[in-house]
Amino acid sequence: MVPGFFCFLVVANIVAMIQVVLYYSPMDKKLATQIFESLSSGIRLDIYRLLVKEGKAGVVSGRIAQILDLPANNVSFHLKAMTQAGLLTVVQEGRFQRYRANIPVMLDLVSYLTEECCLGNPDECISFREESSGTPSCLPPLPAGSQSKKDFS
Repeated sequence: MVPGFFCFLVVANIVAMIQVVLYYSPMDKKLATQIFESLSSGIRLDIYRLLVKEGKAGVVSGRIAQILDLPANNVSFHLKAMTQAGLLTVVQEGRFQRYRANIPVMLDLVSYLTEECCLGNPDECISFREESSGTPSCLPPLPAGSQSKKDFS
């Protein structure tokens, strides 16, 4: 690997980490509302799910447009809004911008929405969990000592 390129990658990763810190604040009603507003279109949901699939590798904006069969300027508009809401991080790579899903923010949103679920009656969470079509490992944790049949399937 070329030393200059290696330095560029290190700097790009540091910039991405700084962006996460700068754009991130503890989840509250205002931030949750911004995130939901940012995801309020089918195109943005498609972009976010694509970036979640790609994980840490991320995808450059032109490739996102290509994969989703959308005009590049349309995708850029959506990426900007999602980045401003803190849902995405972006790193400049030469002429390209690589976007990644800010998964910790989404996990914080899910936690914020469900942290007080069945407060005072945690056994109700078990039946809700079993009725959910979500993957057990992606569902909020059950109260200590509770076990769902779904966790064993």
